[in-house]
Order: sequence, then structure tokens, then C-alpha cells
Amino acid sequence: MSAARLILALLLPIIGGCASHAPAPVEDRGAALAAAKPAAEAAKGAAPAADHGVYHTVKKGETLYSIALDNGQDYKDVAAWNNLDNPNRIRVGQQLRLSPPDNGAPVAVAKPVTFGGPVEVKPASASTAAHAVAPPSANTETHKREPKGGKLAYSDDALAKSQQGDAAEKPAEVKPEPRPVESVPTERPVLAGDELDWMWPANGKLIAPFAESGSKGVDIAGKAGDPVLAAAGGVVSYAGAGLRGYGNLVVLRHNATYLSVYAHNSKILVKEKQAVTKGQKIAEMGSTDAESPRLHFEIRRQGKPADPQKFLPAR
Repeated sequence: MSAARLILALLLPIIGGCASHAPAPVEDRGAALAAAKPAAEAAKGAAPAADHGVYHTVKKGETLYSIALDNGQDYKDVAAWNNLDNPNRIRVGQQLRLSPPDNGAPVAVAKPVTFGGPVEVKPASASTAAHAVAPPSANTETHKREPKGGKLAYSDDALAKSQQGDAAEKPAEVKPEPRPVESVPTERPVLAGDELDWMWPANGKLIAPFAESGSKGVDIAGKAGDPVLAAAGGVVSYAGAGLRGYGNLVVLRHNATYLSVYAHNSKILVKEKQAVTKGQKIAEMGSTDAESPRLHFEIRRQGKPADPQKFLPAR
């Protein structure tokens, strides 16, 4: 029994030491991954920013030129907005963007102005405070301090002479004469707002008026080769024969609101992106896609046809 007790006494410290060590914590990584997964899926499935662009679905018989004209846009801009290398390659049912894309550029945020540290305010010394607080001396009947410097004995004459001397020492204040404000005349730009000074693009007789349900403009008769003039200053938006029914066509953009159209020309004298002035000869009258020599003239407001006679001067 003594041997058994001895062995037990030797084993008890060893058993106690093993029992004092706590088991290592087990990290549940599966739970952490499960918690992070919904957040990642939510971020991945976040809806993109809303696109507020203007779109048009291509219909049968439409071309990029006609779509751009009907919506008051430059066909080259429409082609660029839709990444079209060839303006003639569009298909029925295709959606075309008719407004500039939003690139989503970050907005600059102004940072608040920060100061290097607190402003230290030191208390003023007694002498400084006395100088700062002391009111200016004043001459009164009971308290007179003039003449200054104490060089002369006080008398009414000395006081008057001292005051006159101070007035003579101070130069007279000369105020500058106000300069007249020069009025600089401001020139009204050619492409400003809706205020355009229109003129008739040709001198011939009006043979077809504007009709909302039919003609989108007016037809002016003439002879082949008669001059076709710009009805207002602007920039050539289109020059060519890519619009069915218009023949040789010139389109001018006058501002963000108005376009003008000149169709059936025999010869085009301007190029795209060229700036033209009011009354400038831009083409010669002809009969391309027309029964006889004439000028088909349109005014488009925001891409929609408007009656030219409401804008042109009476004649």
C-alpha cells in the first residue's frame, strides 16, 4: 500500500498540470465567410446609375440623316454617340442614342479650410493696456492741454495760434473726380437664342406653302443655277445627297434651337462644319428629286418643322 500511495503522490502533480491548460480557441471561418457573402452579393448586384438619355428606335425607311434632322441633331454627333463607323449601317429596330452620353465624371468637392492650430491670446501688459484704453486728450474749458510741448505759457492767443498751425500743417484732402463710366456696346452674336434675323433664301415665286400634314416647308420656284442664300448665319451641319426625296441638300445649324434646310440643289457650294453668314450663296437651284427647278426650304425648331412664313419677312 505504501508503494501505491507513493506512485499516486508522484502522478498527482502531473495530472494537475495537464488539466490547468485551457484548450486553444477554434475560429469559425465558415461563419465569417457566410456573413460576408450577402454583403458582397449586394454590392455586386447594385443597380447602375439611371440613364436619362434620349433614344430612338429605327423604323423602316429611316436613315441616320433623317433621324438626326427630325431630332435637331448633327448626324455626325449621333454616329459618335452610338459608336457607328458607317452612318449608312443602321438596322430596323436598332436603338439610337440622340443625346450626349453621361460619362459619370466625379464631382469636385471643396475641402473645408483648416487652421494650423489654436490662436494663442496673450494678456496685455499694464502699460500696453493703459495706452490702449486711455482716451485721446481733448481741450475743454476745465482741462486744457494746448499748446503742445509746453514751450509756451498758456493763453488764448497761444491756443488759437497752435490750432491754426496744426491746420496749416495738414494738407488739404483732394478727392479724385469721379470718372464717367464708359458704356461698351455689346454685339449680339449670330447664334444667340431664338432671336434670328431671317431672310428669304431665294427670290422666286412661292409655289407650295407649308402644311403640317404634308410639306414640311415651302417651295420657291426659279431657274436652274439661281443662287440659294443662307437665310441666317450659322454652320453647315450637312451637305450631301443622303436624304431620300431632298436631292442635293444643305442643312444649316443656327443655334441650339433652329436648323434650316435647302433641298433640290443642282450644286452645293459649302462643306460641312463651314461657318456661313446671312445672305451668303451656299448652293445653286436645281431639280434633284423634284419635278422642276425649285428650292424646298424648311425651318426646324428643336427638330420639328415650323412654318417658314412665320419667321421670314413679309414680301
